[in-house]
Amino acid sequence: MKDKIAPNEIFWSNSFFISEKIATFATQIKHSAQMKQAMIFAAGLGTRLKPLTDTMPKALVRVGGQPLIWHVIQKLKQSGYERIVVNVHHFAGQIVDYLKANDNFGLDIRISDETSQLLETGGGIKKALPLFDSSEPILIHNVDILSNLDLNALPMDAPLLVVSERKTKRYLMFDDDMRLQGWTNIETGEVKGKKADKLLAFSGIHVFHPSLAPLLGEWPERFPIMDFYLKACGDNLIKGYEAKDLRLLDVGKLDTLDKAEEFIK
Repeated sequence: MKDKIAPNEIFWSNSFFISEKIATFATQIKHSAQMKQAMIFAAGLGTRLKPLTDTMPKALVRVGGQPLIWHVIQKLKQSGYERIVVNVHHFAGQIVDYLKANDNFGLDIRISDETSQLLETGGGIKKALPLFDSSEPILIHNVDILSNLDLNALPMDAPLLVVSERKTKRYLMFDDDMRLQGWTNIETGEVKGKKADKLLAFSGIHVFHPSLAPLLGEWPERFPIMDFYLKACGDNLIKGYEAKDLRLLDVGKLDTLDKAEEFIK
């Protein structure tokens, strides 16, 4: 004979189930309410792509019939990003005109104008911050990076650097908990920050979190963002996200253009 279930047990069981469902639903609402915002680094001189960049910005160099910036914008749009800030310097007007001609691809695209001075990656973020929602994280994406990375898989609750196992001269160093510790050039032996055992290559994609914004005040107008991260990681959590099976191509040189054509097929 089966034991009878007391009514109060059914009540508490159902209450727990309903509470769990409500909590899940509330989390989904909160997540969907967050505006997804990104910045595309497109201000560089593109010197490694000369002579193409003698007459155009790197962002408008074509791969598969479309400019590099088109590929990055489409990836961001397909991942649900609504606001994109593009920093410009070299042939800035061409990028602005291209975006206008395409009606900003139906997105809230804003320009961070660096025509008077190239601010490097850190200075570029610092200048662009007023164009963003200050309470939300910012995905940072180099304009010349093509990848198969699932942008929606990235945790956005802390500063994050997307890394992978890849052969290069320069590596970021992480501890066992994937907290950023330092940087090294294995060819020269140069080290910044602290040494650590886990060496991974930076992808050019990262998440700038609002928790770090107050620290930018002490930095100059022009500086590399990696120097900022390496100084900040001593007292602040900056995590690495190791992207498994990452296919990534830095379209930074003329000899990579043919590879890029194959990459996007």
